[in-house]
Amino acid sequence: MTLSIQGKIVEIFGTIQVNEKFKKREFVVEYIENSQYPEYLKFEFNHDKCAILDNYKLDEFVELHFNLKGRAFNNQNGGKNYYNTLQAWKILKIDPETREPLHPVRDLRPQQQQPKQTNDFNDLLTNSSDVDDD
Repeated sequence: MTLSIQGKIVEIFGTIQVNEKFKKREFVVEYIENSQYPEYLKFEFNHDKCAILDNYKLDEFVELHFNLKGRAFNNQNGGKNYYNTLQAWKILKIDPETREPLHPVRDLRPQQQQPKQTNDFNDLLTNSSDVDDD
């Protein structure tokens, strides 16, 4: 499940190496839906995304995109427990007044090249890759 919120960073923790294959870095965002009762939500970045937080400071306003993750596990007493994780995958600095990104967001996905447009019949014949010389 993919979700997003806007809020203010209030805590940034160091990277934790959980085991040889998994590391995470947690941070807390103050989210205000009702000004009387601010929410403090702990998120995490995983693996190579941990370093993203090096570019952020406390009290910066951000737009955060994340997945809601949940797991079940058996505890020591033989009972079942559950836990949830807010796994961040994208963070953007925003203007606290306008709630718009401070820097334009670029699409970094590779772009497909469009075929050359031409109306010249000779260009179509000489540039065609479908020509069979047999």
